[in-house]
Amino acid sequence: MVAAMCMVLYGYDASVYNSVQGSQNWLAYFDLDTERDTYMIGLINTSYTIGAIVAGFFFGGPLADFLGRRWGMWTGCFLTVIATFMQAFAPRHNLGCFIAGRVLVGLGQGIALTSGPVYIGEMAPPPIRGLIMAFWQLFYSVGSFIAYWINYACSLHRKTLGDWDWRMVVIFQIMVPIIIMVLLPFQPESPRWHIKRHGDIDAAKSALRKIRDTEQEVEDEVLAIREALEYEKEAISNNYTALFKDPSIRKRLYLAFIINIGQQLSGQGTLNTYSTAIYKKVWTSTQTINLINALNATFGILFTLNATWTADRFGRRWLFIIGGIGMGVCMLLVPIIGQTTPDLNGTKSKPVGISIVFLLFLFIFFYKPSWGATTWIWTSEIFSMNVRAQAIGMCSQMQNVANTIFQQFFPTFLKNEGLKCLYFFMATNFVLVVFVYFFIPETKQIPLEEIDVLFGGANHVDKGAQILGCEDNKITTV
Repeated sequence: MVAAMCMVLYGYDASVYNSVQGSQNWLAYFDLDTERDTYMIGLINTSYTIGAIVAGFFFGGPLADFLGRRWGMWTGCFLTVIATFMQAFAPRHNLGCFIAGRVLVGLGQGIALTSGPVYIGEMAPPPIRGLIMAFWQLFYSVGSFIAYWINYACSLHRKTLGDWDWRMVVIFQIMVPIIIMVLLPFQPESPRWHIKRHGDIDAAKSALRKIRDTEQEVEDEVLAIREALEYEKEAISNNYTALFKDPSIRKRLYLAFIINIGQQLSGQGTLNTYSTAIYKKVWTSTQTINLINALNATFGILFTLNATWTADRFGRRWLFIIGGIGMGVCMLLVPIIGQTTPDLNGTKSKPVGISIVFLLFLFIFFYKPSWGATTWIWTSEIFSMNVRAQAIGMCSQMQNVANTIFQQFFPTFLKNEGLKCLYFFMATNFVLVVFVYFFIPETKQIPLEEIDVLFGGANHVDKGAQILGCEDNKITTV
């Protein structure tokens, strides 16, 4: 739970920017106009993703491997706290300071979002790894929930609060990072990191004893970790060059790139950042839009819980395929309704508005347990120990690569095409379903050290056992 709370940082920040766009006080404070400055509004959003991409590709993995998973999460949270103050107290008209804060919060989250899923994947027992990792996506929704409800409460008192109506939303971003920073020293470090970084078997066993039921489980898991690491060191590479030298790992990297890009191009990344702008095509009341966003985040928490009982029961592929079909249908129906119903003073009638909101909520119902939670589950469990932190950092930041490119021009896309722009997401979702069906293998309940076989690689545990001379002690996984 402590590691999964790092995802609150991501969910809160994306929702913060969506929220402040609806505040006339924020727009006036930085001399922005939603119609005139669509390019600048897109740039402010993508400034965050640039920081996150740099951190994910160059800092997150090395930091998690050198200092440990806990220090990676702690450092990311600390940078987020500093960045929050830069955004909340940027001087009037000084948009550069606000953007610099957005870049820094991206750096912090890129580091935390690399270490967090690695930590969870390495600590969780294989039979319930999907269930535990589902809470990673759940906390994204928790972040959105906190941000949108604070924004809704502030929107009710905009005249009284003045500039504090948006500052309150921004400043609360420090709450969860501070909680994580306080709790992390009390968590055990990853046993896999102890062995890989220091060769400290006793420390690895000590960590495992806190989260495993029996001493036999601890001994078996430590042996499997040692065997896998020995093979990776001797036969492949003990550093990040294995990402490109090993055909099996290279294949996984490309597949995970596509999955993570697809997650954002499904429509969720855009909805979470620009739903306020989209709803303005349907509703005139900013207060109503803020309430819809807050309710969306609330239901997002409930919908994500579906992943906790489906990921390990039905598998990752099943969730990807069913979710993609449902999302595609929703993105087909919304623009059809928008095109076939009349506009009333530039917006839709109340019944039409309610039907569109319902379909976008239904989209979230399909997205949260599938391409929301399962993308992170699948990405966090497919890489071997020698490249895991770096590979997860790179793959997760492909989400932001997609966002940086697409979100930059989406405000202009929406302005020119209206709800018809959602046809793009419909097509993307159906293509993703076909891609998963033909190219993505099932990974549920397979031990991390034995997952390479699915991608045409060797069984690192078996090969490592031969190197260590432990074949006779090898216990077959059933």
